[in-house]
Amino acid sequence: MATAILNGVVLAQSDECEIVEGNYYFPPDTVNREYFKESNTHTNCFWKGNASYYDIEVNGKVNKDGAWYYPNPKEKAKKIQNYVAFYPTVQIET
Repeated sequence: MATAILNGVVLAQSDECEIVEGNYYFPPDTVNREYFKESNTHTNCFWKGNASYYDIEVNGKVNKDGAWYYPNPKEKAKKIQNYVAFYPTVQIET
């Protein structure tokens, strides 16, 4: 079971994460959406495709672009479509 925690709050928890490049990608239905707001940030990975970001707000503190996901990944990354990963500012416990 993997758990994503920020400032003592559980953001996501799952035993069905995908691990890609050392990052835990949480299934979309395991993410506590109340803490997430869409960001305008987008980046590109040459093999995964275009990533979209979330700002994470916990107890009035905003972690800008603290999480990302691939809404329309390239074929090799289809297994992580819409799965959410976190920057190291979010603690991942396994």
